[in-house]
Amino acid sequence: MTQATIQSAAETILEVSNLRKSYAKKQALQDVTFSLKAGTSFGFLGPNGAGKSTTMKILTGIVKADGGSARLFGREMTENPDAVSRYIGYVPQEITLYEKLSAYDNLEFFGQTYGIRGNELKRRIYDVLERTGLSERAKQEVQTFSGGMKRRINIAAALLHRPKLLILDEPTVGIDPQSRNHIFDLIRELNREGVTIIYSTHYMEEVEALCDEVAIMDQGSVKAIGPLGELLERYGRKAIYLEAAGLSEPPHDPDVFHAHKEGSGWVLETERVGTVMQRLLGQASQQRWDVKQLEVVRPSLESVFLRVTGTALRD
Repeated sequence: MTQATIQSAAETILEVSNLRKSYAKKQALQDVTFSLKAGTSFGFLGPNGAGKSTTMKILTGIVKADGGSARLFGREMTENPDAVSRYIGYVPQEITLYEKLSAYDNLEFFGQTYGIRGNELKRRIYDVLERTGLSERAKQEVQTFSGGMKRRINIAAALLHRPKLLILDEPTVGIDPQSRNHIFDLIRELNREGVTIIYSTHYMEEVEALCDEVAIMDQGSVKAIGPLGELLERYGRKAIYLEAAGLSEPPHDPDVFHAHKEGSGWVLETERVGTVMQRLLGQASQQRWDVKQLEVVRPSLESVFLRVTGTALRD
């Protein structure tokens, strides 16, 4: 069965159920469960130590789970990772390159480990170098590259065998803005081409920019999961920001909203945004407030994370 046949045969390509893992007496994963449809860009959001990397290493066969299951294209990954490894591209947090070899030679080495040879390997190397914006640096030693360029070569190596599922673990840590933007553009391009993405990060803005589904992880378990828009709607802070010159106190109605100072104005948290907005507009007109700003606050992932975990996102 070809890769194309496998992907077209099943809408849900990855099913993870009750993954568990402990190191010594510390439980790293507690019943992690999620599923992934083909073509999804799926984000793991959480602090360092949340269990994101452990989950990814289990999916790639680097670490063996203590319990639970993971099935890719219907095949069990935890028992026989070699059976599905050809469908997966993995980009670890750590740079895994040979510093004294050129970018081309590094990619040639990794391509051969995938069983790619000859002219086909050459074509694929130049393709991934072009995709990562490093064609002109192909013959230069990796040790001369910036941290961002090394990460881009790391990604290039994971693309040589044209995986259906690309797993990226914190791929933008410590890199320059140019490389970060290039990585973002590449991920979006691959996703448009049908590659399913799992993207791990502790940067909320990256999840908002790249992912259509999100799992919030903390202390080894999934605290919330779903489409980004649904999570923002379900858990995000609903509020209105009011700033008016000469208004020394905010409007007061504890049964409808809770107000607190923010910047030069007030944030009024409420589940009845429309009602409160109409009331404020009426008061502003009647009392002739000199309104500088009056707007609905867009729900943020930061407020979602705080609500579902009870803490702010930390490094």
